[in-house]
Amino acid sequence: MKMHTDIAYGNGLALSQLIILVCALLVSFSAFAADPVIRKSAYEDGDNKIQLKVVKAGRIALVTVLGVETGQVLGTFRANSRGKLEEEISLSSGQIVPCNIQVETSGGSATRPLADAPADCGGQDDGGGETTPGHGDLVYAGPGTCLECHNEHALDVFDSTHYQWKGEAPDMLNQTSLLQGKHAGGVNTYCGNITGNWEGCSTCHVGRGAEPEAFPTPAQLENIDCMVCHQDAYKRKRVAGVYQPDEANMSIGMDEAVQTVHKPTRASCLQCHAKAGGGDAVKRGDLALATANTADQQYDVHMATTGADLNCQSCHVPENHRFPGKGSDIRPTDLVGVDLDCTTGGCHGSAPHDSSEINQHTEKVACQSCHIPIYAKNANDSTATEATELHRSWQAGSDHAHAPFHPVLLKANNQVPVYRYWNRASDNYLLFDKVYEDWETGTYHTSIPDGAADDPNSKLYPFKYKTSDYPLRTASNQLIALDTSVFFATADAGAAAIAGLENMGFNWDDEYQWVTTDTYQLLNHQVSPSDDALNCSSCHLNTARMDLQGDLGFAPTNARATCAAGCHSAEKADEWEFGSYEEFTAHHKKHREKGADCRDCHSFDR
Repeated sequence: MKMHTDIAYGNGLALSQLIILVCALLVSFSAFAADPVIRKSAYEDGDNKIQLKVVKAGRIALVTVLGVETGQVLGTFRANSRGKLEEEISLSSGQIVPCNIQVETSGGSATRPLADAPADCGGQDDGGGETTPGHGDLVYAGPGTCLECHNEHALDVFDSTHYQWKGEAPDMLNQTSLLQGKHAGGVNTYCGNITGNWEGCSTCHVGRGAEPEAFPTPAQLENIDCMVCHQDAYKRKRVAGVYQPDEANMSIGMDEAVQTVHKPTRASCLQCHAKAGGGDAVKRGDLALATANTADQQYDVHMATTGADLNCQSCHVPENHRFPGKGSDIRPTDLVGVDLDCTTGGCHGSAPHDSSEINQHTEKVACQSCHIPIYAKNANDSTATEATELHRSWQAGSDHAHAPFHPVLLKANNQVPVYRYWNRASDNYLLFDKVYEDWETGTYHTSIPDGAADDPNSKLYPFKYKTSDYPLRTASNQLIALDTSVFFATADAGAAAIAGLENMGFNWDDEYQWVTTDTYQLLNHQVSPSDDALNCSSCHLNTARMDLQGDLGFAPTNARATCAAGCHSAEKADEWEFGSYEEFTAHHKKHREKGADCRDCHSFDR
């Protein structure tokens, strides 16, 4: 029996040791379980090298680096004890430079565009499965030049929002079953609707002037202008309703232009996205032409050349020429099911701060609310003024003495955002929708975010708030899509309203009135460095920025009398008037030292 007891005891030891070993292995494996994050991937042309920085790879994990387009292994490396990897990868002569980098570990994988990759990155499929270095021997022969090799890409573009000006709208609360966009009833008070200004709207979109159709005929595919996005030097002019190359105003000829096409740059995207609405920075407020090449980190820490130096597609990673991400006022979703936020791609986690108290805010407060304290900034290395539009007055005539006339705009710099709860759904006005006056504001909403403090899917976001005077058909409470082409030619708002009535199928003499409309537009860019982020007092002691306890519904859960009854005298509670940041923090620090949690007095579940 003693022998059996010893054996049993020995088995017990072995089992306990095995359990300890398994637990150790599990703990060790957990260090590798998270997906790695690529913090930097950039190509150095002069040295033919790739600069790579990876975090969260796992302690001393093996990291395999590949070129996405070729699948070629660029190297295998070992992360350090903190799960970080910094490598300088030298490419051999003639080796194809990838457009995107992929890293693989035992815990997962990650991809990131290769910054500053050459125009011929990834090679090109010549139809026979072989890769060629680029476009060096191409001669421009009209729209079909690109289609000879890129017909499949053209089909992708054809189906995208950039070409069709419409798409699925799952985030819209009104008429969600319909395709929505500028080409499907979208109305805004910057440009009206395409029924009254097809030519003006087509300036920015990737078509050559013909209206998008439902099916990709050869003529429709030739209507796609690849150069708008893939050549910064490209200029075009409208001739007899068709956009053609404007070589006289280009720094290079069209042959060289097609030979040096490249992935879209910040400058490519901003030619349209910064100049929408009638001029630089006019519409969005957080995007301007200066964003393309500024070195001012205070202006935009993500895109400044001395900051992260990100391209647009670093965040808006395309799939088959469709791009994720959109503002609250934009109707179509180009990539349905792909949401874009600060955690996308692994750049930031759900708890990005050293302070657990600040991290608690991420449940109900979007990153942008603290990290975009002002918008419509001026870059310190730009001579332009990136003031944004706050009000558009069509009734006031024109601020130009000659055609094309433009409405009178109220513009300003360095604006404090307006804050609202948003659950990613919006109500954006469509042609023929009925609209009614908001009894609290006296305005008629053209775009308003949906959300509330007690909505579990809502977070607090910053918005640009813009108003406009706009005509409303009295009998039906429908906004009249101003015929902006009439206004641009005449500066006559009344004539533009009457033309708008006729465009919509109403009688020219129907009664209408001018009303004030408003628009909320989500802010995502012009992120400031972390040192310039809002602090506690910016919001909790400053109702001029945001009224947390009033408008936004974040009053303490318990009234002071209740708090006093539970912990303090009424006289003590009456002393809680925080006139400074120091008083505010001292009060809260004292409570935390006594073991109180924020949730003891404040509800974050609302």
